[in-house]
Amino acid sequence: MVESEEKTAESAATSGEKKAAWWHWHRHLYNWVVHWADTRFGMLALILLAITEPICVPIPADVLVIGLCLGKPKQSLRYGLTCSLFSVLGGTIAFSLGLWIGGENVVGFFEQISIGPIHLADKAQKALELYEKHNFWAIAISALTPVPYMLFSWLGGFADVSLFKFIWVSLIFRTIRFGGESLLFYLLGERARRLIEKYFNTATIVVIILLVVVAFLIKKLGHAFTG
Repeated sequence: MVESEEKTAESAATSGEKKAAWWHWHRHLYNWVVHWADTRFGMLALILLAITEPICVPIPADVLVIGLCLGKPKQSLRYGLTCSLFSVLGGTIAFSLGLWIGGENVVGFFEQISIGPIHLADKAQKALELYEKHNFWAIAISALTPVPYMLFSWLGGFADVSLFKFIWVSLIFRTIRFGGESLLFYLLGERARRLIEKYFNTATIVVIILLVVVAFLIKKLGHAFTG
């Protein structure tokens, strides 16, 4: 009996050590971000995370939005709108930094580090060209889906696309994302988390398909009116 208890205690201690392992830095960062939802600095933490996520932080702001909404469902819309606005601000900062660095300098950097048959500069140039060609969809999809908004914010600056376009597309689709999540919590409370976890990817695909259809119809109508 005593031996069994000792083994259980040893197992728990080992488990605790695994949880605290330093190489699980992303999990530590995630837990650290989420814990702010239970403090009086939750809103401030949300603002800081929303701004820094598009610049350099690999933790999506959704985790803190959801934590705050669970704690105060009636404040959910406020959290969603705040996160949307400051996320676009952060994206605009990343875009501006990318514009300041310049796409040519990025391509030049990859030319310097290319090794053997791997032509990184060509791939970087191709990525910038694709972004320029499909910038609306690149911004919209990254703002709405789990595709890293940070990456496409920087790319927008590197590719020197319209800043005004970047802001308004980001504002629309970040609001759809965070506003949609917060609205669910406002209406459904705890049940909203289960719905988001279960249907987020499916809902995202449906929204993207609808956007493609709408864009196609707008393009066709435009051609019809212009002859």
